[in-house]
Amino acid sequence: MIKINQLKLPVGHSQKDLEDKIRKTLRIPSKETFHYEVMRRSLDARKKPSLFYVYCIYVTIRQENSIVKKLHQPSVSFVTETGYRFSEMGHERLNRRPVIVGAGPCGLFAAWQLTLAGYAPLILERGKQVEDRSADVERFWETGILQPDSNVQFGEGGAGTFSDGKLNTVVKDPSGRNRYVLETFVKFGAPSDILYDAKPHIGTDILAKVIKNMRDYLIKHGAEFRFQTCLKDIQIKENALHALVTEDDTVIPADVAILALGHSARDTFTMLHRHQLPMEAKNFAVGFRVEHPQQMIDDVMYGNGKRNALRLPAAPYKVTSNFPNGRGVYSFCMCPGGYVVNASSMKEKTCVNGMSYSGRSGKNANSAIIVSVSPADYGAQDPLDGMHFQETLEHKTYQLGNGKIPQQLFGDYRQNIASQGYGDFNSQTKGQTCFANLRGLMTEDMEHSFLLGMEHFSNIIPQFDRSDAILSGMETRTSSPVRIMRDTNGESRVHGIYPGGEGAGYAGGIMSAAMDGLRLADDVMKRYHPVY
Repeated sequence: MIKINQLKLPVGHSQKDLEDKIRKTLRIPSKETFHYEVMRRSLDARKKPSLFYVYCIYVTIRQENSIVKKLHQPSVSFVTETGYRFSEMGHERLNRRPVIVGAGPCGLFAAWQLTLAGYAPLILERGKQVEDRSADVERFWETGILQPDSNVQFGEGGAGTFSDGKLNTVVKDPSGRNRYVLETFVKFGAPSDILYDAKPHIGTDILAKVIKNMRDYLIKHGAEFRFQTCLKDIQIKENALHALVTEDDTVIPADVAILALGHSARDTFTMLHRHQLPMEAKNFAVGFRVEHPQQMIDDVMYGNGKRNALRLPAAPYKVTSNFPNGRGVYSFCMCPGGYVVNASSMKEKTCVNGMSYSGRSGKNANSAIIVSVSPADYGAQDPLDGMHFQETLEHKTYQLGNGKIPQQLFGDYRQNIASQGYGDFNSQTKGQTCFANLRGLMTEDMEHSFLLGMEHFSNIIPQFDRSDAILSGMETRTSSPVRIMRDTNGESRVHGIYPGGEGAGYAGGIMSAAMDGLRLADDVMKRYHPVY
């Protein structure tokens, strides 16, 4: 195949325009036929008001070698696309089927690979299947009545199910796992444009359907799911996993367990620490969800009125800064046309997240503007001290709003006074809200960094620090506060335990967690032969 990089066309071009551009770039005669596939498309808005799509294209045609040799263009090259391949099975025999703890993206994709290879895994999930979980989440947002094991954090699909359904990652992936995950999502109902969009997303509404379809397929082909089944304990003999114990005291003998826990499984972290599994406190970040009118963001990113005129999607943004005090301040999980959601999973502890549906048609843009936190900030002497720091922040946030999402306008935050109402636009939220003073939740140094960050970002996106920008508290679950140590084969010091995904500290989003699940399934397959 021939690869064309940096092929640029104006937004609004036709399919024929693209085909003509390919033909012209490769100097293909008009009577010669060719086939092509769009591998990547990104929007270039750096030269507003002119907006361009930039493509990476794979082309199949006769006499590819002579075409490339004639051109001598750095943007044109040969490419061999092999795709993701499973590892060959190992020779050690499993006495029992592998168990996967957690049905988020890491657990689901570990289950996917092991199921296709004939290992018939058992998946334990403390929450409910996605249909029932969605009903519990909606009920919580309407009434404030929390189900501790069925909420935005816990249940089939993991925490990412109630986010924006973002499917991009910065993880370098020469093995092809990234595209394989995207292709699997498409197989189960995601739109095919996620295969080439530079910033793919499918939204909470489509993601829930994809997850259900994937589960149905896995069950049909040998996997077993046990929902509302929380891991309470593990049994270890001679430094090897012997069994898993669930909350109802059911003992499940196991030789291999992939722990795809998610970043909110605090009771499980505590249990594993009690068993002295090696783990360490790690860096994470905390801050506030910040809302702006989506039209303001559209006009800044695309140019005034360009979004509607060119039928462009709601514009995303990404901002980041570092200050002399060593703290980073940056946007996280930006949700164009989205909602701020109450993402609590523990009683008397409040945290927020952002969410968009597939259409991204909400009136506001929101993202977490977060401040980096290191173990030194909370005086870490124990691997779980970061987790306790998160819990302290969430409890203080709960007290501010009595379970509701506490909100404050940025101008009032700057002046250290409680807000009394919204400014020129209202908040778009899922869950009950109230006005409060969010000052004092973070340390003074963190607050100072947050204020500096907001002011700095206004140099990139004018009016980012507008007085009526809406802050919602607090965003604390940006990533896991711990890392459960594993070796180069994916295994903990306790033989048979494979920690992975976001909860174990090895991923930061749907895609990287899914890819890590594939990697751990691969590690298991390289070593073990399935039970027949």
